[in-house]
Amino acid sequence: MYKKNLYNNFCQNVRTLLPSLVKLIFATVLSDVWKAEVVSELKTLVSSCVVLPCKLQYPGKQLPDSRIRGIWHQQAKHDQRIYHEDSTEIADSFKGRTRLLGHLGEKNCTLEIDEVKNHDNGPFCFRAEIPSIDKYSFVESCVALSMMSAPEKPKLEQMKTLEDGVPATFKCSIRHTCPSHPPTITWSRSNSEATLSNRDILHGNWEVESLLIFIPTEKFDFTDLNCTVSFHGGLQSSVSSLIHVKRKSTVARRFAVSVSVVFRGWRRYQETSQYTRKCRGGRRRATTQ
Repeated sequence: MYKKNLYNNFCQNVRTLLPSLVKLIFATVLSDVWKAEVVSELKTLVSSCVVLPCKLQYPGKQLPDSRIRGIWHQQAKHDQRIYHEDSTEIADSFKGRTRLLGHLGEKNCTLEIDEVKNHDNGPFCFRAEIPSIDKYSFVESCVALSMMSAPEKPKLEQMKTLEDGVPATFKCSIRHTCPSHPPTITWSRSNSEATLSNRDILHGNWEVESLLIFIPTEKFDFTDLNCTVSFHGGLQSSVSSLIHVKRKSTVARRFAVSVSVVFRGWRRYQETSQYTRKCRGGRRRATTQ
């Protein structure tokens, strides 16, 4: 009798725990198949834009964009959608400000938020819906935004020593999180040659830099060189550096003077020699006659 009761209790416990166990196993399997890779936190400049990198993994073979629906929503409120293919489903404060930059069929769920407001903090999470398979919200992989009301100052690097007449290189750079509308960089030397580049430094951060090359002269000594960064949205930030131009070395100047003196002396010698030869030639002709 005791063994029978023990067996019945065991069966009852199994029947009670089995649904939970199945759910746990099913959820574990799903989590291995459904996956979103995002950056947990990004700095962003108010009034500019921010791009949230996102990579998606879903079960089955690769599907076309039309077979997948991508949604971005607030972590705490799933019904507060910041992006949806149906614009009527988007929260009023985000309408017209968000768009997908990636192709869902290629497992790219990257989102752009434009005209960033100081209350766009998030966290924001991605949700994928595939009617033929399932729906999944990645609430454990969300992005929080850290707001900057004013831009940081750019970084200006230059050669330690500038010499009169010798080409000099300057580099102005700044980090940002808006690669779809990268900042522009201008210099106070408008007639100088500059190149601009924008590179991915990972984790949603980018760096735009401008290389300036110009030939300093003595007239630039103790003058300011300015680098100005203009961000998408209208904000600007600048940095300046006082230029010190070193005159050409005394040895070089003495060498140049010596060469000039020798050259002038050689020309005078040549002129004198020619004049002497002419005079001698004239005297010979006079004697012969």
